Amino acid sequence: MSCTHRTTRLALVASAASLALLTTACGGGSGSDASGPGDGKPVTLTFWSATAGAKETAEAFNKTHSDIKVKFSLVPAGPEGVTKLSNAVKGGNAPDITTMDYSALPEYASEGNLEDLTPSSGELVKKEFPEAVQSLVNLGGSTWAVPFDVTPIQLYYRKDLFKKFGVEVPTTWAEYRTAAEKIHQGDPNLTITNFGGGDPALLSGLAWQAGARWYGTKDDAWKVNIDEPASRKVAAYWDGLLKDGLASKTPLWGEGETKERATGKVATIIGAAWSAGNFPVSYPDSKGKWGIAPLPTWDGTPSTGMYGGTSYIVPKGSKHTEAAAEFIKWVTTDPKAMTARLSSLKTPSSALPANEGMRAAAAKEFDSSYFGDQDVYQLAGEAADTIVPGWTWGPVQQQVTSAQMAAGGDHTKMLSAGQAKGESAVTDRGLKLAK
Repeated sequence: MSCTHRTTRLALVASAASLALLTTACGGGSGSDASGPGDGKPVTLTFWSATAGAKETAEAFNKTHSDIKVKFSLVPAGPEGVTKLSNAVKGGNAPDITTMDYSALPEYASEGNLEDLTPSSGELVKKEFPEAVQSLVNLGGSTWAVPFDVTPIQLYYRKDLFKKFGVEVPTTWAEYRTAAEKIHQGDPNLTITNFGGGDPALLSGLAWQAGARWYGTKDDAWKVNIDEPASRKVAAYWDGLLKDGLASKTPLWGEGETKERATGKVATIIGAAWSAGNFPVSYPDSKGKWGIAPLPTWDGTPSTGMYGGTSYIVPKGSKHTEAAAEFIKWVTTDPKAMTARLSSLKTPSSALPANEGMRAAAAKEFDSSYFGDQDVYQLAGEAADTIVPGWTWGPVQQQVTSAQMAAGGDHTKMLSAGQAKGESAVTDRGLKLAK
């Protein structure tokens, strides 16, 4: 993936400034007894995951490797899975490998729950993954995870509704609001999208696009900048659409959301690269009606943020970090791993691999006919090239997310609630807070 000189420089500046204190918080690098194959017997790794196709991926690895065997276990997704992993680390029976959302990495790393992968995977991350993603896994000068997917936010729009109401695909947020007004005036039962709150991850991704940086460091202290001008601009924009009835207040991720989208009550969906795979499953009767476009921007210059994303980690306590790193390298960079995962699924996945070499294999397994043969992976790859670099997550993001969800559908309040919780949580953990 290519980056402009400007974006590369910005990424490096942010990376150097970010989390220099994380190493101190973690007490240094790995203390595990790293070992790998070589004693004549295959190393057996335990692998936990909630993702579809993970079992088949492990089986494919085992068929092609004789010195390492991977034993897979399906675990719950979401908070239940996080709790299970945390308890396992505390109990000393964590798996050798599992997956983790980028937003949770700094918290897990700074609590000492991860093995330092710098010796085994640092060069791999540096050479094989885009810089905008590297800043999410390289923290405090160390590599704590290997990226799996990259999740640029994109615009999904109803081609038939846009044509019916004479609306062009918007390239700016101002044009998006104009489109919202025109569609709603044409049919008061329609709105531009559903945006009723309940999803701080989407709010953060849109703030990311606008130039916000929710976390940073100053000397040896953490900076929490959630309630700041760029984020407030984003929150005010969406709160304005909701207030004016141009966006529906249906919370994201609920049954109401699916019904609105499936029945043509909303004209767009603000989603990520992985969202495309959900359309044929959730809205099967709308095949051919949806199109994909770059996310509108504030100034017309292509840019976007990320919405979710997964990495591979080695929890603290693994005795086989080198063997684990070998499996992680295979599953994140070898096209055979992607083919094994996707070919086992009844429904397609559109997750965009962070490693470019994996994308052709992923695209080959995806049926793009739902979107009128638009090249879903090419579009996502182009969007990924415009991700604003330099974003890092902080050591208390899980608590911030909970506070923001409790704040409800007012996005401006979500920012102030997140700011207050972020500051208190940093100090509650005994970390320094920059003022």
